Amino acid sequence: MTNRITTIDVTRGLVMVIMALDHVRDLLHISAMDGDPTNLTTTTAPLFLTRWITHLCAPTFVFLSGTSVYLSLQKRGKAGQSITEGRRFLLKRGLVLILLELTIINFAFWFDFSFKSLMLQVIWAIGGGLVMLSFLSRLSVRQVGGIGLGILILHNLLFLLPPITDNAGQFLFALFFRTQFFSISPNFALLVGYPLIPWLGVMMVGYAIGPLFEKPLAERKRRLALIGAGALGLFVLLRFINLYGDQAPWSVQKTELFTFLSFINVSKYPPSLLYCLLMLGIALLILSLADGISNTLTRILTVYGSVPMFYYILHWYMVHLLMLAMAFLQGFTLADIPDGPFTFGRPKGSGVSLELVYAVWFGLVVALYPLCQWYGRYKAAHPEKGWLRYI
Repeated sequence: MTNRITTIDVTRGLVMVIMALDHVRDLLHISAMDGDPTNLTTTTAPLFLTRWITHLCAPTFVFLSGTSVYLSLQKRGKAGQSITEGRRFLLKRGLVLILLELTIINFAFWFDFSFKSLMLQVIWAIGGGLVMLSFLSRLSVRQVGGIGLGILILHNLLFLLPPITDNAGQFLFALFFRTQFFSISPNFALLVGYPLIPWLGVMMVGYAIGPLFEKPLAERKRRLALIGAGALGLFVLLRFINLYGDQAPWSVQKTELFTFLSFINVSKYPPSLLYCLLMLGIALLILSLADGISNTLTRILTVYGSVPMFYYILHWYMVHLLMLAMAFLQGFTLADIPDGPFTFGRPKGSGVSLELVYAVWFGLVVALYPLCQWYGRYKAAHPEKGWLRYI
Protein backbone atom coordinates (compact mmCIF):
# COMPACT_ATOMS: atom_id res chain seq x y z
CA MET A 1 0.00 0.00 0.00
CA THR A 2 2.91 2.37 0.69
CA ASN A 3 4.05 2.49 -2.94
CA ARG A 4 0.53 2.98 -4.18
CA ILE A 5 -0.20 5.91 -1.87
CA THR A 6 3.22 7.41 -2.59
CA THR A 7 2.53 7.22 -6.31
CA ILE A 8 -0.68 9.17 -5.85
CA ASP A 9 1.05 11.72 -3.63
CA VAL A 10 3.90 12.14 -6.13
CA THR A 11 1.51 12.80 -9.01
CA ARG A 12 -0.69 15.05 -6.91
CA GLY A 13 2.39 16.92 -5.66
CA LEU A 14 3.58 17.49 -9.23
CA VAL A 15 0.31 19.03 -10.38
CA MET A 16 0.09 21.14 -7.22
CA VAL A 17 3.51 22.61 -7.97
CA ILE A 18 2.37 23.34 -11.53
CA MET A 19 -0.91 24.80 -10.20
CA ALA A 20 0.98 27.48 -8.28
CA LEU A 21 2.44 28.72 -11.58
CA ASP A 22 -1.02 29.48 -12.92
CA HIS A 23 -2.04 31.42 -9.83
CA VAL A 24 1.19 33.43 -9.77
CA ARG A 25 0.61 34.25 -13.44
CA ASP A 26 -3.02 35.19 -12.72
CA LEU A 27 -2.11 37.71 -10.03
CA LEU A 28 1.31 38.98 -11.08
CA HIS A 29 1.73 38.82 -14.87
CA ILE A 30 1.51 42.20 -16.57
CA SER A 31 -1.09 41.05 -19.12
CA ALA A 32 -3.11 38.72 -16.87
CA MET A 33 -6.00 41.19 -16.60
CA ASP A 34 -6.11 41.89 -20.33
CA GLY A 35 -7.57 38.68 -21.69
CA ASP A 36 -7.35 34.93 -22.18
CA PRO A 37 -3.75 33.64 -22.49
CA THR A 38 -5.03 30.83 -24.74
CA ASN A 39 -6.59 33.26 -27.24
CA LEU A 40 -4.48 32.49 -30.31
CA THR A 41 -5.12 35.89 -31.87
CA THR A 42 -3.46 37.77 -29.00
CA THR A 43 -1.22 35.35 -27.09
CA THR A 44 2.38 34.21 -27.52
CA ALA A 45 3.53 30.60 -27.52
CA PRO A 46 5.31 30.85 -24.12
CA LEU A 47 2.28 32.49 -22.52
CA PHE A 48 -0.11 29.96 -24.08
CA LEU A 49 1.95 27.01 -22.89
CA THR A 50 2.35 28.51 -19.41
CA ARG A 51 -1.42 28.50 -19.11
CA TRP A 52 -1.99 25.25 -21.01
CA ILE A 53 0.27 23.08 -18.86
CA THR A 54 -1.70 24.08 -15.79
CA HIS A 55 -4.84 22.58 -17.35
CA LEU A 56 -3.40 19.31 -16.09
CA CYS A 57 -3.91 20.27 -12.46
CA ALA A 58 -7.66 20.36 -11.73
CA PRO A 59 -8.65 17.12 -13.53
CA THR A 60 -5.73 15.23 -11.98
CA PHE A 61 -6.58 16.59 -8.54
CA VAL A 62 -10.28 15.68 -8.88
CA PHE A 63 -9.51 12.30 -10.48
CA LEU A 64 -7.12 11.32 -7.68
CA SER A 65 -9.67 12.47 -5.10
CA GLY A 66 -11.96 9.78 -6.48
CA THR A 67 -9.16 7.20 -6.41
CA SER A 68 -8.34 8.10 -2.81
CA VAL A 69 -12.00 7.65 -1.85
CA TYR A 70 -11.97 4.11 -3.25
CA LEU A 71 -8.71 3.19 -1.49
CA SER A 72 -9.89 4.72 1.78
CA LEU A 73 -13.13 2.75 1.79
CA GLN A 74 -11.32 -0.46 0.85
CA LYS A 75 -8.78 0.08 3.61
CA ARG A 76 -11.57 0.48 6.15
CA GLY A 77 -13.26 -2.69 4.94
CA LYS A 78 -10.06 -4.75 5.13
CA ALA A 79 -9.36 -3.43 8.63
CA GLY A 80 -12.80 -4.54 9.77
CA GLN A 81 -13.99 -0.96 10.21
CA SER A 82 -17.37 0.39 9.19
CA ILE A 83 -17.58 1.45 5.54
CA THR A 84 -20.80 3.25 6.43
CA GLU A 85 -18.83 5.42 8.85
CA GLY A 86 -16.33 6.04 6.07
CA ARG A 87 -19.11 7.29 3.82
CA ARG A 88 -20.35 9.57 6.60
CA PHE A 89 -16.87 11.03 6.83
CA LEU A 90 -16.88 11.63 3.05
CA LEU A 91 -20.15 13.50 3.41
CA LYS A 92 -18.82 15.63 6.25
CA ARG A 93 -15.51 16.29 4.51
CA GLY A 94 -17.31 17.33 1.34
CA LEU A 95 -19.44 19.80 3.27
CA VAL A 96 -16.35 21.16 5.06
CA LEU A 97 -14.61 21.69 1.72
CA ILE A 98 -17.60 23.61 0.37
CA LEU A 99 -17.60 25.76 3.51
CA LEU A 100 -13.86 26.40 3.13
CA GLU A 101 -14.39 27.40 -0.50
CA LEU A 102 -17.08 29.90 0.42
CA THR A 103 -15.08 31.46 3.27
CA ILE A 104 -11.35 31.04 3.83
CA ILE A 105 -10.48 30.26 0.22
CA ASN A 106 -12.59 33.00 -1.34
CA PHE A 107 -11.11 35.47 1.12
CA ALA A 108 -7.68 34.39 -0.09
CA PHE A 109 -8.74 35.25 -3.65
CA TRP A 110 -9.88 38.79 -2.89
CA PHE A 111 -8.77 39.89 0.61
CA ASP A 112 -12.23 41.46 0.86
CA PHE A 113 -14.12 41.18 4.15
CA SER A 114 -17.35 42.29 2.45
CA PHE A 115 -17.15 39.37 -0.02
CA LYS A 116 -18.17 41.34 -3.12
CA SER A 117 -16.91 38.45 -5.24
CA LEU A 118 -17.56 34.73 -4.97
CA MET A 119 -15.95 32.04 -7.10
CA LEU A 120 -16.99 28.40 -7.02
CA GLN A 121 -13.76 26.71 -8.04
CA VAL A 122 -12.05 23.34 -7.75
CA ILE A 123 -12.51 22.89 -3.97
CA TRP A 124 -16.23 23.49 -4.43
CA ALA A 125 -16.27 20.80 -7.13
CA ILE A 126 -14.30 18.33 -5.02
CA GLY A 127 -16.47 19.01 -1.98
CA GLY A 128 -19.67 18.54 -3.96
CA GLY A 129 -18.23 15.43 -5.58
CA LEU A 130 -17.38 13.89 -2.21
CA VAL A 131 -20.91 14.58 -0.98
CA MET A 132 -22.40 12.82 -4.00
CA LEU A 133 -19.82 10.02 -3.95
CA SER A 134 -20.67 9.30 -0.31
CA PHE A 135 -23.98 8.02 -1.67
CA LEU A 136 -22.89 6.75 -5.10
CA SER A 137 -20.13 4.59 -3.55
CA ARG A 138 -22.89 2.18 -2.52
CA LEU A 139 -22.99 1.13 -6.17
CA SER A 140 -20.49 -1.31 -7.63
CA VAL A 141 -17.19 0.04 -8.93
CA ARG A 142 -18.24 -0.85 -12.46
CA GLN A 143 -21.50 1.07 -12.10
CA VAL A 144 -19.73 4.13 -10.69
CA GLY A 145 -17.21 4.04 -13.53
CA GLY A 146 -19.93 3.57 -16.14
CA ILE A 147 -21.91 6.56 -14.88
CA GLY A 148 -18.74 8.64 -14.73
CA LEU A 149 -17.79 7.75 -18.31
CA GLY A 150 -21.33 8.48 -19.43
CA ILE A 151 -21.11 11.96 -17.93
CA LEU A 152 -17.77 12.67 -19.60
CA ILE A 153 -18.94 11.41 -22.99
CA LEU A 154 -22.42 12.94 -23.08
CA HIS A 155 -22.37 16.21 -21.16
CA ASN A 156 -21.13 18.14 -24.23
CA LEU A 157 -24.57 17.50 -25.71
CA LEU A 158 -25.96 20.04 -23.25
CA PHE A 159 -24.57 22.82 -25.44
CA LEU A 160 -27.24 21.86 -27.99
CA LEU A 161 -30.03 22.85 -25.60
CA PRO A 162 -31.71 26.24 -26.06
CA PRO A 163 -30.53 28.90 -23.59
CA ILE A 164 -32.37 29.23 -20.30
CA THR A 165 -33.85 32.70 -19.89
CA ASP A 166 -35.10 32.43 -16.30
CA ASN A 167 -32.49 33.76 -13.83
CA ALA A 168 -33.10 31.10 -11.21
CA GLY A 169 -33.01 28.41 -13.88
CA GLN A 170 -29.72 29.77 -15.23
CA PHE A 171 -28.20 29.70 -11.77
CA LEU A 172 -29.27 26.13 -11.01
CA PHE A 173 -28.15 24.95 -14.44
CA ALA A 174 -24.76 26.63 -13.94
CA LEU A 175 -24.27 25.04 -10.51
CA PHE A 176 -24.57 21.59 -12.01
CA PHE A 177 -23.64 21.81 -15.68
CA ARG A 178 -22.14 24.98 -17.15
CA THR A 179 -19.62 27.66 -16.23
CA GLN A 180 -21.33 31.05 -15.98
CA PHE A 181 -20.71 34.51 -14.56
CA PHE A 182 -23.50 36.29 -12.67
CA SER A 183 -23.33 40.01 -12.00
CA ILE A 184 -25.86 40.16 -9.18
CA SER A 185 -25.39 43.86 -8.37
CA PRO A 186 -22.73 46.58 -8.71
CA ASN A 187 -21.32 45.31 -5.42
CA PHE A 188 -21.59 41.55 -5.82
CA ALA A 189 -20.75 39.06 -8.54
CA LEU A 190 -20.63 35.27 -8.65
CA LEU A 191 -18.66 32.98 -10.95
CA VAL A 192 -19.60 29.32 -11.15
CA GLY A 193 -16.26 28.18 -12.51
CA TYR A 194 -16.57 24.46 -11.80
CA PRO A 195 -20.08 23.06 -12.35
CA LEU A 196 -20.61 19.95 -10.28
CA ILE A 197 -21.74 17.26 -12.72
CA PRO A 198 -18.89 17.30 -15.29
CA TRP A 199 -16.32 17.27 -12.49
CA LEU A 200 -18.24 14.55 -10.67
CA GLY A 201 -17.77 12.47 -13.81
CA VAL A 202 -14.00 12.94 -13.52
CA MET A 203 -14.08 11.95 -9.83
CA MET A 204 -16.19 8.86 -10.53
CA VAL A 205 -13.80 7.67 -13.23
CA GLY A 206 -10.95 8.18 -10.75
CA TYR A 207 -12.88 6.10 -8.22
CA ALA A 208 -13.31 3.32 -10.79
CA ILE A 209 -9.56 3.28 -11.48
CA GLY A 210 -8.97 2.57 -7.80
CA PRO A 211 -8.90 -1.26 -8.12
CA LEU A 212 -5.83 -0.96 -10.38
CA PHE A 213 -3.86 0.20 -7.34
CA GLU A 214 -4.53 -3.16 -5.71
CA LYS A 215 -2.76 -4.99 -8.54
CA PRO A 216 0.93 -6.03 -8.50
CA LEU A 217 3.31 -3.23 -9.48
CA ALA A 218 4.22 -4.44 -12.97
CA GLU A 219 0.61 -5.08 -13.98
CA ARG A 220 -0.51 -1.78 -12.46
CA LYS A 221 2.13 0.21 -14.35
CA ARG A 222 1.29 -1.54 -17.61
CA ARG A 223 -2.45 -1.03 -17.34
CA LEU A 224 -2.16 2.61 -16.27
CA ALA A 225 0.10 3.23 -19.27
CA LEU A 226 -2.27 1.42 -21.66
CA ILE A 227 -5.33 3.33 -20.44
CA GLY A 228 -3.44 6.63 -20.57
CA ALA A 229 -2.15 5.95 -24.09
CA GLY A 230 -5.62 4.88 -25.17
CA ALA A 231 -7.15 8.11 -23.84
CA LEU A 232 -4.55 10.15 -25.73
CA GLY A 233 -5.10 8.14 -28.91
CA LEU A 234 -8.85 8.67 -28.69
CA PHE A 235 -8.24 12.38 -28.11
CA VAL A 236 -6.15 12.66 -31.28
CA LEU A 237 -8.77 10.80 -33.33
CA LEU A 238 -11.77 12.79 -32.09
CA ARG A 239 -9.91 16.10 -32.21
CA PHE A 240 -8.78 15.45 -35.77
CA ILE A 241 -12.35 14.68 -36.86
CA ASN A 242 -13.37 17.98 -35.24
CA LEU A 243 -17.06 17.14 -34.93
CA TYR A 244 -17.73 16.38 -31.27
CA GLY A 245 -16.10 16.54 -27.88
CA ASP A 246 -15.17 20.19 -27.47
CA GLN A 247 -17.07 23.43 -27.85
CA ALA A 248 -14.06 25.10 -29.54
CA PRO A 249 -12.99 23.33 -32.78
CA TRP A 250 -9.37 23.59 -33.86
CA SER A 251 -8.39 25.35 -37.08
CA VAL A 252 -5.39 26.10 -39.24
CA GLN A 253 -3.50 29.12 -37.89
CA LYS A 254 -0.83 31.54 -39.13
CA THR A 255 2.01 29.11 -38.40
CA GLU A 256 2.38 25.36 -37.90
CA LEU A 257 3.17 25.94 -34.22
CA PHE A 258 -0.03 27.91 -33.68
CA THR A 259 -2.00 25.27 -35.60
CA PHE A 260 -0.66 22.70 -33.13
CA LEU A 261 -1.60 25.01 -30.24
CA SER A 262 -5.10 25.27 -31.69
CA PHE A 263 -5.27 21.47 -31.82
CA ILE A 264 -4.44 21.11 -28.12
CA ASN A 265 -6.44 24.18 -27.05
CA VAL A 266 -9.25 22.28 -25.36
CA SER A 267 -12.03 23.73 -23.20
CA LYS A 268 -11.83 23.62 -19.42
CA TYR A 269 -14.97 25.61 -18.53
CA PRO A 270 -16.76 23.25 -18.29
CA PRO A 271 -14.31 20.38 -18.91
CA SER A 272 -15.03 18.99 -22.37
CA LEU A 273 -14.69 15.34 -23.31
CA LEU A 274 -11.52 16.11 -25.26
CA TYR A 275 -10.09 18.13 -22.38
CA CYS A 276 -10.62 15.15 -20.07
CA LEU A 277 -9.14 12.65 -22.53
CA LEU A 278 -6.03 14.76 -23.05
CA MET A 279 -5.37 15.77 -19.45
CA LEU A 280 -6.33 12.49 -17.81
CA GLY A 281 -4.38 10.58 -20.44
CA ILE A 282 -1.27 12.54 -19.47
CA ALA A 283 -2.04 12.09 -15.76
CA LEU A 284 -2.35 8.31 -16.16
CA LEU A 285 1.00 8.15 -17.93
CA ILE A 286 2.58 10.16 -15.10
CA LEU A 287 1.04 7.76 -12.57
CA SER A 288 2.47 4.82 -14.50
CA LEU A 289 5.94 6.37 -14.76
CA ALA A 290 6.03 7.41 -11.09
CA ASP A 291 4.69 4.14 -9.73
CA GLY A 292 7.29 2.36 -7.62
CA ILE A 293 9.96 5.03 -8.20
CA SER A 294 11.76 6.47 -5.18
CA ASN A 295 14.34 9.22 -5.64
CA THR A 296 14.98 12.78 -4.47
CA LEU A 297 12.38 14.28 -6.82
CA THR A 298 9.59 11.87 -5.85
CA ARG A 299 10.34 12.38 -2.17
CA ILE A 300 10.10 16.16 -2.59
CA LEU A 301 6.85 15.91 -4.53
CA THR A 302 5.41 13.56 -1.91
CA VAL A 303 5.84 16.26 0.73
CA TYR A 304 3.54 18.57 -1.26
CA GLY A 305 1.13 15.86 -2.38
CA SER A 306 0.53 14.45 1.09
CA VAL A 307 -0.94 17.74 2.42
CA PRO A 308 -2.94 19.05 -0.55
CA MET A 309 -5.50 21.19 1.26
CA PHE A 310 -2.90 22.82 3.52
CA TYR A 311 -0.78 23.61 0.45
CA TYR A 312 -3.75 24.89 -1.54
CA ILE A 313 -4.99 27.32 1.11
CA LEU A 314 -1.53 28.53 2.13
CA HIS A 315 -0.26 29.09 -1.42
CA TRP A 316 -3.25 31.31 -2.30
CA TYR A 317 -2.60 33.60 0.68
CA MET A 318 1.09 33.77 -0.18
CA VAL A 319 0.42 34.53 -3.86
CA HIS A 320 -1.98 37.31 -2.93
CA LEU A 321 0.49 38.83 -0.48
CA LEU A 322 3.18 38.67 -3.17
CA MET A 323 0.83 40.50 -5.54
CA LEU A 324 0.33 43.31 -3.00
CA ALA A 325 4.09 43.47 -2.36
CA MET A 326 4.66 43.75 -6.11
CA ALA A 327 2.18 46.62 -6.39
CA PHE A 328 3.70 48.55 -3.50
CA LEU A 329 7.25 48.00 -4.82
CA GLN A 330 6.08 49.41 -8.15
CA GLY A 331 4.97 52.62 -6.46
CA PHE A 332 1.26 51.99 -5.97
CA THR A 333 -0.45 52.83 -2.67
CA LEU A 334 -3.49 51.60 -0.77
CA ALA A 335 -5.51 54.33 -2.51
CA ASP A 336 -4.75 52.60 -5.84
CA ILE A 337 -6.21 49.27 -4.74
CA PRO A 338 -9.48 48.84 -6.70
CA ASP A 339 -12.63 48.14 -4.72
CA GLY A 340 -15.16 46.06 -6.60
CA PRO A 341 -16.08 42.55 -7.69
CA PHE A 342 -13.42 40.41 -9.38
CA THR A 343 -10.49 42.83 -9.18
CA PHE A 344 -8.15 40.77 -6.93
CA GLY A 345 -7.29 44.17 -5.43
CA ARG A 346 -4.64 44.62 -8.10
CA PRO A 347 -3.94 48.20 -9.25
CA LYS A 348 -4.30 48.84 -12.96
CA GLY A 349 -0.91 48.99 -14.64
CA SER A 350 0.86 46.77 -12.13
CA GLY A 351 2.50 43.53 -13.10
CA VAL A 352 5.75 41.80 -14.02
CA SER A 353 7.12 39.95 -17.03
CA LEU A 354 6.58 36.25 -17.68
CA GLU A 355 10.22 35.57 -16.79
CA LEU A 356 9.71 37.14 -13.36
CA VAL A 357 6.48 35.16 -12.94
CA TYR A 358 8.52 31.98 -13.27
CA ALA A 359 11.12 33.25 -10.78
CA VAL A 360 8.45 34.15 -8.21
CA TRP A 361 6.73 30.80 -8.75
CA PHE A 362 9.96 28.89 -8.13
CA GLY A 363 10.65 30.87 -4.97
CA LEU A 364 7.11 30.32 -3.72
CA VAL A 365 7.28 26.56 -4.21
CA VAL A 366 10.64 26.40 -2.42
CA ALA A 367 9.27 28.47 0.47
CA LEU A 368 6.24 26.18 0.80
CA TYR A 369 8.35 23.03 1.11
CA PRO A 370 9.42 23.29 4.77
CA LEU A 371 5.94 24.44 5.77
CA CYS A 372 4.32 21.43 4.08
CA GLN A 373 6.98 19.15 5.57
CA TRP A 374 6.27 20.49 9.06
CA TYR A 375 2.52 20.16 8.67
CA GLY A 376 2.80 16.62 7.28
CA ARG A 377 4.85 15.56 10.30
CA TYR A 378 2.52 17.32 12.71
CA LYS A 379 -0.51 15.65 11.13
CA ALA A 380 1.10 12.21 11.30
CA ALA A 381 2.12 12.73 14.92
CA HIS A 382 -1.36 13.76 16.07
CA PRO A 383 -3.93 11.29 14.75
CA GLU A 384 -6.07 12.08 17.79
CA LYS A 385 -6.79 15.57 16.43
CA GLY A 386 -9.86 14.90 14.30
CA TRP A 387 -9.87 18.32 12.59
CA LEU A 388 -6.56 17.50 10.90
CA ARG A 389 -8.36 14.97 8.72
CA TYR A 390 -10.17 17.83 6.97
CA ILE A 391 -7.12 19.94 6.05
